[in-house]
Amino acid sequence: MAGGRNSTTITEFILLGFSEFPQLTAVLFSIFLGTYLVTVSWNLGLIAVIRMNSRLHTPMYFFLSNLSLLDTCYISTIAPRMLSDFFRKHKLISFMGCIMQYFLFSSLGLTECSLLAAMAYDRYVAICSPLLYTATMCPSLCVQMVAGSCVTGFLGSFIQLCALLQLHFCGPNIINHFFCDLPQLLTLSCSDTLFFQVMTSV
Repeated sequence: MAGGRNSTTITEFILLGFSEFPQLTAVLFSIFLGTYLVTVSWNLGLIAVIRMNSRLHTPMYFFLSNLSLLDTCYISTIAPRMLSDFFRKHKLISFMGCIMQYFLFSSLGLTECSLLAAMAYDRYVAICSPLLYTATMCPSLCVQMVAGSCVTGFLGSFIQLCALLQLHFCGPNIINHFFCDLPQLLTLSCSDTLFFQVMTSV
């Protein structure tokens, strides 16, 4: 009892995924598995080529290899769970599992956006100051920019995580999606989410 009313705290969520199309389960599974394997193998192959070829040890390819690594991690926060859910009767995910999945997804997404900004700056220097490019984009600056992208992404997502953990979930626990995304979680929350939505937009 809380405030004279019954209050139930949600401990797990149900992911509906693609359950509306049971006749297409095998087809969808094959398509998504193939796409996932191609994406991962392409990104890992690109990283390997950049590592092995000394002529590609430049800032642009350094950023590109980090972007490929991020893409591999990014898709791996969702795809394996989604693929395993295709053949599960009960697609349950714990509350903390759901929150952590969103945290990793959000962190990697924000990191990727920051890294793309760093890559844009790299191209800006290469085009506008070609004679100073080597001196400006030194290896230490490139590493700092990648590290800064990671810190920015994870810090931004951590702030969201702290705010998300303050929300109360007491009603329906069905997520009409194949992973724990923020809009679906906000819809299921019993708390006032206006502040959270404004903070996320900012």
